[in-house]
Amino acid sequence: MCWGGKVVVELSKEELIQAAVLLHPTYVTVDDIKDVKVPIAILGAENDFLTPPALVKQFEEILASKPEVGSYVKIFPNVSHGWTTRYDINDPEAVKAAEEAHKEMLDWFVTCVQ
Repeated sequence: MCWGGKVVVELSKEELIQAAVLLHPTYVTVDDIKDVKVPIAILGAENDFLTPPALVKQFEEILASKPEVGSYVKIFPNVSHGWTTRYDINDPEAVKAAEEAHKEMLDWFVTCVQ
């Protein structure tokens, strides 16, 4: 999550992990994504000033050009940076978006980790 996404990407470049999930990542660059060697899911936010949707779409294009690396990219609508960890538990839409992201993260690991 967030700044930890950079660490996860660094680990995925050296295949030190079996799979990766980035939730509203920060400090991750296009060049970082080019070097990813393990299946990776990137869950971005529509309203993210740190990693805007345009950058997440660039990540998606790079990963699509690497079929040997499984990937899944999704931009969640109507949420902001940090929506999976810093959401209002009294806001049903915020809870729904966070829970959906958590489920997709777990599903990714179930699919990719042996």
